[in-house]
Amino acid sequence: MTAPATELLVLGLGNVLCQDDGAGVAAIEQLRAGWELPAGVEIVDGGTLGLSLLACVSSARRLLLVDAVAAAEPPGTVVRLAGADVAHATAHRLSVHQIGVADLLDALWLIGGTPAEMVLVGIVPERTELGVDLAPAVAAHLTELVEAVAAEAAALGFPLKRRAPQERAVA
Repeated sequence: MTAPATELLVLGLGNVLCQDDGAGVAAIEQLRAGWELPAGVEIVDGGTLGLSLLACVSSARRLLLVDAVAAAEPPGTVVRLAGADVAHATAHRLSVHQIGVADLLDALWLIGGTPAEMVLVGIVPERTELGVDLAPAVAAHLTELVEAVAAEAAALGFPLKRRAPQERAVA
C-alpha cells in the first residue's frame, strides 16, 4: 500500500549558517509555531537537502517553496513566483543550496512527479555570507513573508488559522 499524496507541501529551503539564505527555514519555523494547518498540508524543513527531498516532493499534489530569492528588488522584499518562473529563479545560483533545488526540480520533471501547482514565495536577501543572524532588512520583513505563505496556502485552497498568542507552539 502506497502512502497517500500530500495535498500541499510547504517546503522551507536555505542554509541557516549563511545569514539571509536561511530565511525560508526561519519562515516555516514561525509558520509551524504560529499557525494551525488544515488536513492535507505538511510543512517540511528542507534546508539544503536537495535531491534527498525527491520522494517527499514527488508525492505532493501542490508545492509551496519558501526561500531567499535573488531579485532586483531591495533586500527584504517579498516575492512570488509560479510555474516555470520557479525553475528559472532556482537556476540562478544565490548560494550553494540552490544547485540542489534546481536539480530537485529537474529530477521531478524527469520522473514525471512535478506537482500540479508550484509556487515559490521568497524574500530578497541582503547578505548570504557565513553567519546565523538575518540582516535587519530581512528580519524586519520575516513576518510579512510568513503571512504571504499563509495567504498563498489559502489561495491554493488550504486556509491556515492563526493561533492565539497563548496557543503558539515553541519552535
